[in-house]
Amino acid sequence: MSERSPAKFRRALLGWYERNRRDLPWRRTSDPWAIHVSEIMLQQTRVAAVLPYYERFMARYPTPAAFARVSESETLACWAGLGYYSRARNLQKAAVRIALSGEYPRDHADIRALPGVGDYTAAAIGSIAFGHARAAVDGNVLRVFARITAEKADLRARATQQRLTQTARALIDPRRPGDFNQALMELGATVCLPRNPLCLVCPLSGVCAARESGRAAELPVKLRKQEPVRISGELLVIEKRGRILLRQREPEASRMAGFWDLPAPADLPRVKPGARLGEIRHTITHHRYTLAVRRADAAGRLPAGFRWFAPAELNSIPFSTTARKALRLAGLVYKL
Repeated sequence: MSERSPAKFRRALLGWYERNRRDLPWRRTSDPWAIHVSEIMLQQTRVAAVLPYYERFMARYPTPAAFARVSESETLACWAGLGYYSRARNLQKAAVRIALSGEYPRDHADIRALPGVGDYTAAAIGSIAFGHARAAVDGNVLRVFARITAEKADLRARATQQRLTQTARALIDPRRPGDFNQALMELGATVCLPRNPLCLVCPLSGVCAARESGRAAELPVKLRKQEPVRISGELLVIEKRGRILLRQREPEASRMAGFWDLPAPADLPRVKPGARLGEIRHTITHHRYTLAVRRADAAGRLPAGFRWFAPAELNSIPFSTTARKALRLAGLVYKL
């Protein structure tokens, strides 16, 4: 880029952001805890899915000290349905650390050291809350810079990501780093889309090498793609006097430890599955689940880890998304 290009780039990007940014609750505050919560929730999750969770969470836990006091069960229950539950556990650990120190850390290294906080999240929090001039580079931002520079190498390669990150660092506006980072995130989320980028309304089209060469839709290059793992199984809907039988996942179940779920036939080998109600589909990263849902009856003594729940109790426990989907399919309506 020429010497004047960074200033032109910043003006175009920030001017567009001022006119077009979405009104999101975490953009109305400079409170580092509120920004921290939003950044953790937004990891690998769409804004539309995050909004109701964020507003409920901040109403209930407005400070790190408020969240530091909760049990693991309550931690998981408030996150149920949002996915990637290690985020909730790490957020609670971070809240404990912040509460013990008495204030949110201001130094980049101290923010980066909080549980669940990586380079991108630390840069995002620091730039928005404290004005740190650090580029926050995630997948959306990498895609934007891959197109601007017409990057020909594989975007998944570490060397490519480092090169594009250096470009972002060179361009960040030191006077408005928080707005600069959020503007790039907004551009990647709403204009510079993975497929069919909206180049005609992009504020950076005049400095975009991919746009100039007509290759915007072809970039970024991604050479390696992990094939989905397809998994099939069954879930049992067992009712008794208005209550639903659930099993709690063992502590060894790293992804969903502590969550309550509907049992599978293997969990209750003496129970014979009954009428098939249909099937549900669920995706976690590259795993694709297809689960048949059947009714069943259970009598006698249940194994450890099983418990009967009234539908009204399901909002107060960490309850799996697959179980929610299966109970809706079974016609058991309750508020979640």
